[in-house]
Amino acid sequence: MVGSVCVTLILLICVLGGQALDLLRATATSGNPAFTPKVHCWCPNYPNVTLCSWPEPSHAPLVHYITTYSQRHRQTVTEQCHLIQPNSLSSSSSSQRLWRCLLPNLNLLTDYIINVTAVYPGGSSSHLSSFMMEDIVKPDPPVDVRVSPLNIRNLLVEWFPPPTWANLDIAPLKYQILYQWESRGTPKSVNLGPFESTKVELKGLTPGRPYLFQVCAKELLGLGKCSDWSLPVKITIPRAKP
Repeated sequence: MVGSVCVTLILLICVLGGQALDLLRATATSGNPAFTPKVHCWCPNYPNVTLCSWPEPSHAPLVHYITTYSQRHRQTVTEQCHLIQPNSLSSSSSSQRLWRCLLPNLNLLTDYIINVTAVYPGGSSSHLSSFMMEDIVKPDPPVDVRVSPLNIRNLLVEWFPPPTWANLDIAPLKYQILYQWESRGTPKSVNLGPFESTKVELKGLTPGRPYLFQVCAKELLGLGKCSDWSLPVKITIPRAKP
C-alpha cells in the first residue's frame, strides 16, 4: 500500500480444560499505531445477562464503535451488541471511563465471539474475543453487609445477595467472608467459606481489637469467579457486654 501502513497482529491463547479462547487482532491503516480496545467480558446475572467493557481512550479521536457477536460455529450469523456509552459522572478521568455492550439471553454451554471495532479518522482497529458464558460468570458484590457483636468474643455477619443476580432459585449463590486486623503492626487476615446462608456467626475474636469485614459471592456450583469484595465494614468488639 502506498502512503499507508497495514499492520496485522493476531494473538491466539488457548487455555486447556474448557477455558475461554481469546483472540486479539489489530489493524492499522495509517502511519500511527492503532488503538485496540481492551475488552473484558463477564456475566453478572447468569444466565440472563453478559456484559463486555473497555476503557475510553484519552489519546485517540474515535468516531464510533461497531460491536457485533455471533456463535463461534455460526460466525456468518451476527447480532448487534447493545452499546452503552460511558457515564460522564463515573470518573473525572476520561481514560477511566468505560464503554459497555450488553449481550442478553445467550445460549448455555455455547462458544461466542464478540467483535469490538473502533473506527477513527484514517483507520480502524478490532478486538475479537471468544468465551463461553459459564467460564466468565462473576456476580456483583453482596450488599448491605452488617456486623453485630453478640458478646465479647462473637460477632454476627449478615448481608444481602447482589440485586443484579436475579435468578437465585435457578442459580443460587455461595459466599466467602474476609476479615482483617493488625497484630503488633503486622496485617492479618482470614478467608472463610463457602457459606450458602447470608448470615454467619464468627466466634473466638479478640475484644477491643478493630476488624474489617468484607463478603464476596460466587455461583453455587463454582462457575466462573467470585465477585469483587463488598464495601468494607469496620467494627471493634466491646471489651464488656453491651
